[in-house]
Amino acid sequence: MTATNKPSILQNIRIIDLTSIMFGPLATQMLGDLGADVIKVEGPEGDLLRQIQPSRHALMGAAFLGANRNKRSVVLDLKTEPDRDRLRKLLADADVMISSIRPAALARLSLDPDTLRRDNPNLITVSATGFGQDGPYAAKPAFDDIVQSASGLASLPRLRDPEAKPDYSPTILADKLGGITAAYAVMAALFHRERTGQAQHVEVPMFETLTAFLLAEHLDGATFDDVPRNFGYARMLVPHRRPLETKDGFITLLPYTNLQWARFFKVVGRDDMIDHIWVTDMDARSRNIGALYDMVAQIALTRTTEDWLALMEQADIPAMPVRNLSDLPNDPHLAATGFFQQIDHPTEGAIWTTRPPVRFSATPARHDHRPAPRLGEHSDEILGPGEK
Repeated sequence: MTATNKPSILQNIRIIDLTSIMFGPLATQMLGDLGADVIKVEGPEGDLLRQIQPSRHALMGAAFLGANRNKRSVVLDLKTEPDRDRLRKLLADADVMISSIRPAALARLSLDPDTLRRDNPNLITVSATGFGQDGPYAAKPAFDDIVQSASGLASLPRLRDPEAKPDYSPTILADKLGGITAAYAVMAALFHRERTGQAQHVEVPMFETLTAFLLAEHLDGATFDDVPRNFGYARMLVPHRRPLETKDGFITLLPYTNLQWARFFKVVGRDDMIDHIWVTDMDARSRNIGALYDMVAQIALTRTTEDWLALMEQADIPAMPVRNLSDLPNDPHLAATGFFQQIDHPTEGAIWTTRPPVRFSATPARHDHRPAPRLGEHSDEILGPGEK
């Protein structure tokens, strides 16, 4: 049986997607890659992400193409009662509804979880919110930069240098992490329903999700405080934790265990360091990691990047060159795994996409089942002629 003929994990699961931008759409794309029938419900103006440039055609921006494959699109104006009725018909036999519409607005439209489950007791409802709905921020709007600021992510440079200015991560981390979290939350709720027969409501707040993610290590010493104060994982914050300059470029060299540090100093001719307490004692190394990283930075300047890669491979020490994004299509590992895929989109022509990174031997995920849809492309197919 070929990969394309194998069953999908979420085969016959129907998801009604009322999300936009990146948080919810990334989650539903991941679920669509796993075989779910994702029906993307858009207002007449379409998902705002459609408008983000670059694009070849209106309302088909590159970012939209990157987060909306394996979906069908219908247009419904939920401000009108007839279209709300059409949505309720879609929900009557759906498995999941995921929405980034604020819960209060859904309640005003009689699309809240309790109301919907009276009509379909098997419906799992998922709210992709900016903030948890039991706190004072519940009604606040949230975008990626807002959550990066509120969560402490933007201020991480200050833990390294109190004089540093806050800065955003140059990727929409809060949205994408929220999407991944929402995808696993849907899977967990489906598993619970399979076991118990019970549907439930799931809330995925972007603020709490990113904050918990950051504090996995940065809670650090605050873990033991009577009142949490001592935040920040020291090894992540020392000034010398950065890619190292070589004779002709940049590299990451990462001896980690005692044995790796000892091998590193042996192969670079620093036998005087092999029995040093910074090498033999992890606690001492952690307390002096900045000085140790500074030493490695000075040594890194003595060889080319290729020389370092060969030496570190010989010594079995983690090392990789620093890539630019434009280098990735030529990366030998990504090429061998078929990570980049070019597909023919029916309206956008040849476009590049990436294959799902997780491999399932029995139920493979697919990147090419359906291309990202045009606005309302499937309205007739799903709602029936004349019902769009």
